[in-house]
Amino acid sequence: MVTVKPFQAYRPQKGMESTIAALPYDVYNRAEALAEVKKNPKSFLAIDRAETSFDDSVDTYDPKVYEQASRLLKDAFADGSFVQDEKPMYYIYALTMQGRCQHGIVACASIDDYVNGVIKKHENTRADKEIDRIRHVDTCSAQTGPIFLTYRSNAALKAVIEKVTALDAEADFTSEDGIRHQVWKIAEEADISCITQAFKSMDALYIADGHHRCASAVKVGLKRRQEDPDPTPDKEYNYFLSVIFPEEELKILDYNRVVRDLNGHTPEEILEAIEKNCYIKYCSDFKIAPRQKGQFSCIVDHKWYLYQIMEDRIPDDPVKSLDVSLLQDLVLEPVFGITDPRTDPRIDFVGGIRGLKELEKRCREDGKVAFAMYPTSIQELLNVADAGMLMPPKSTWFEPKLRSGLFIHVI
Repeated sequence: MVTVKPFQAYRPQKGMESTIAALPYDVYNRAEALAEVKKNPKSFLAIDRAETSFDDSVDTYDPKVYEQASRLLKDAFADGSFVQDEKPMYYIYALTMQGRCQHGIVACASIDDYVNGVIKKHENTRADKEIDRIRHVDTCSAQTGPIFLTYRSNAALKAVIEKVTALDAEADFTSEDGIRHQVWKIAEEADISCITQAFKSMDALYIADGHHRCASAVKVGLKRRQEDPDPTPDKEYNYFLSVIFPEEELKILDYNRVVRDLNGHTPEEILEAIEKNCYIKYCSDFKIAPRQKGQFSCIVDHKWYLYQIMEDRIPDDPVKSLDVSLLQDLVLEPVFGITDPRTDPRIDFVGGIRGLKELEKRCREDGKVAFAMYPTSIQELLNVADAGMLMPPKSTWFEPKLRSGLFIHVI
């Protein structure tokens, strides 16, 4: 049984949504975040990355940075930049990219469902990355970046979404990257009850994106529960801000790899080693993208090659059969000596949204070889999570990205 609940969100003052909404905090490095905030001081990035209020002498993780984030959030509440809705409710948040629309239900999910494995993950988290968001959530007493969850298709939820989105949206704007963002309230008690019961009928939810934000929100909630002399299940710290999408509306893009050296080999030796486990399908001076599962393309010495992994090299295992796992096990480790892609400085990862031109660029600048992957499917993600297993790092790249600042859950 999945437990979700409506909540009384703080949302941008009507007409300010496009000004305030910001890409997730971890999309930017410090210099990029500063440039964004200078360009648009009302951007939620000023709160999500409050080090932008200070010069470089102040460390990104200095306590005063989190105190500044809390102060800026309170100021935004006080000056009317954000307004709290009149009662707890659900919302629909729709994102449209290149004609494809995905509709998420904005709700608060249970920290106990995460602890008990009802909310399933497919990636490990790193403690050092959690600490920053733990301090941000705890100091602000608010969750500002929603966790991207998904669920298996549900007819009752589909009916509510279709009914609500037939009405005019509360907010409707297109961000600089061409993504259309729309928000609807779900305030009718019958619809709220239908949504709550529909999720109760489910066995699981799945984290699509935001594993570190999720783990951080849960740890803050558990800490507050422990510190509270009167902990009760209805208190807001027991829940975390989520946008929950049906799996059939989601699309995963490729997550590509760049390797900075050839591990002492010549380009010819690299290609020869790859062909021990893969058939070469095509060779070209022009970009080649993989066309199906079990294929990858690579650029070596400014030439593109398309490979098909030999069928007898693909194990019957939810994780080992992933294309990113096969590349790691058949190429990156034996040929390049990359045993742990999470920590090896010789490998870098490039989201598919940047395209194959970015791989060519990287090979001119700081890389010697790049690999273009066929995207992991949403069904593969669900299968891995259902098996209680974990994907290799950087297996999935979701687009479009949820914006921060459109919904705030105060705990």
